[in-house]
Amino acid sequence: MNSRQDKPRIGVTVSRRTGWRIFPLMALNIWLAGGRAVKWQTEDDVDLSKVDGVLIGGGDDIAPTLYKGTLAVEARLDPERDAMEKRILEDALEEKCPVMGICRGAQMLNVVLGGTLHQDAYAEYPSRRYKTVLPRREVHIDSGSRLARITGTSPMRVNALHRQSVRALGRGLRVSARDSGGMVQAIERTRDPFALGVQWHPEHIFYAHRHRALFSALVAAAEGCRSGQGQIATVERRANRMVW
Repeated sequence: MNSRQDKPRIGVTVSRRTGWRIFPLMALNIWLAGGRAVKWQTEDDVDLSKVDGVLIGGGDDIAPTLYKGTLAVEARLDPERDAMEKRILEDALEEKCPVMGICRGAQMLNVVLGGTLHQDAYAEYPSRRYKTVLPRREVHIDSGSRLARITGTSPMRVNALHRQSVRALGRGLRVSARDSGGMVQAIERTRDPFALGVQWHPEHIFYAHRHRALFSALVAAAEGCRSGQGQIATVERRANRMVW
């Protein structure tokens, strides 16, 4: 991990198709939270030893071969990205590096920990699909979850650009939010290393403090990792200063 006393560095994976426009948003959110983003778009970019946390971004669908699923005809896949992010998450969890997943990233976190996905989530749940970055969907947060400590417990307005969703949970994960149709919208680990995944794209809603709080939690976990004071404990201390 990065041992220098500068801002915590967060390695951010992005799609080769859309990374040019998404990474600046990720970097802005991480900077607002007190961190510094490092762009990881190919294997050559990745160096876990030079960051204090990891953010797996959204974009392409995840190949069902990773969890013994069936390929959907309309799926948009990137096998190289799948392999890269799978390795990053496996190594990060092994090295006890905090991670956050956004949309595809939340799904990959679940898959790496042995979970499965719905290829077409909207065929499984009576949830309305919104194709906009504006916050149109309402999610309900489990009051006993760590997500609730980070964002507060009241229903939250989010965007929802995903097609896949969590089916069976991976090891050590719990559901921390669902939408009104019952679809999983957030998952989290219950102990260090800190790991949180959300189905929505908070990077597009940086004007709302509850969405910025997600990035603040990741940066806080990275600070806790670097200082040895505990990741979740550091997130809790920062969350205690929030007023909802």
